[in-house]
Amino acid sequence: LVFTEEDKYGLYSSLLFKYFLAEGVVCGHDLFVASAKEHPDNILKELPAPLLDDTYRNELGEEATTVKSNDFQDSMKIAWRYQNLPKMEASPTSTKFGHYYDVSKTMSPELFQSIKWHSFYLPEELSSQPKMKSCNMNSAYTRLLHSIQRIIYQEGFDGSDPQKKQKNILRIGIQSLGSMLWGDDICSSETPEDIHSLTKFLYVLRGLLRKSLSACIITLPAHLIQNKAIMERVTNLSDTVVGLESFIGSERETNPLYKDYHGLVHVHQIPRLNSLICDVSDTKDLAFRLKRKQFTIERLHLPPDLSDTVSRASKQDLAESAKLLSSGCGAMAIGKKHLDF
Repeated sequence: LVFTEEDKYGLYSSLLFKYFLAEGVVCGHDLFVASAKEHPDNILKELPAPLLDDTYRNELGEEATTVKSNDFQDSMKIAWRYQNLPKMEASPTSTKFGHYYDVSKTMSPELFQSIKWHSFYLPEELSSQPKMKSCNMNSAYTRLLHSIQRIIYQEGFDGSDPQKKQKNILRIGIQSLGSMLWGDDICSSETPEDIHSLTKFLYVLRGLLRKSLSACIITLPAHLIQNKAIMERVTNLSDTVVGLESFIGSERETNPLYKDYHGLVHVHQIPRLNSLICDVSDTKDLAFRLKRKQFTIERLHLPPDLSDTVSRASKQDLAESAKLLSSGCGAMAIGKKHLDF
């Protein structure tokens, strides 16, 4: 269960949502798309087109070159403290995971012929079925759970029963869950009428995912939820929680330090399935940017601060330290800083 906190205007979270579905189409997985705002048919029509590896390198203008360790040691002399560190390859495509997509083009209809996809559009479901409510859960969440459960059991994704046909995976995508369009008021009030409706839905959905061959991504307008306790419960009920912070309309949009990026990626939680602890990545600062054809997530590299004020202050501190060293160890106590010696 992957939870994505939407950015303020929902531009980049929608693109990440479509990436998840497009990967399912390329891998031959079945799809289940649920939405209360945009019709699932329109979402599938806007999936990005896949790219081959050679096409990816040519269109982005990036050459895959690997620096050999022997040549690196012969051509450069580095400090002894860095000699035992692992060598890093110069190519950004050295490790391949998944597929690459061109956001300027849409996926061809021929790719959808080899997969099955199911849709859940809330306005159509409300008009076709009578109102239902159970276990203090609103009608929209109850309908969605029944629809997901029916697809899991009817299409043979139930992991508890032996499958007669070839095993496959069901990819579930739920867009803007918890918004007013789903009949929930957690985004409009600090004390919603049914505060436990969303968490009960996630608890039941988590159980369905555990015993079935399925994966789910959910986007949530977290910036509109005023009750922080709800977000803490949502985080505890999810396996992976990722937040997108867009620079649109913020001070960082005009900040020259962030001129190469369009937003930040906050990894709040990563999976720890069947284990007591999870693998913690050494990279904490991540940023994303939308190129002409590619949506990329990279390490956040900020340029060094080389302003004149910093340089003058550093030179002054060095001069004072040199005076103290020339006067001997007895002058240690008269420095301006307690670390001068």
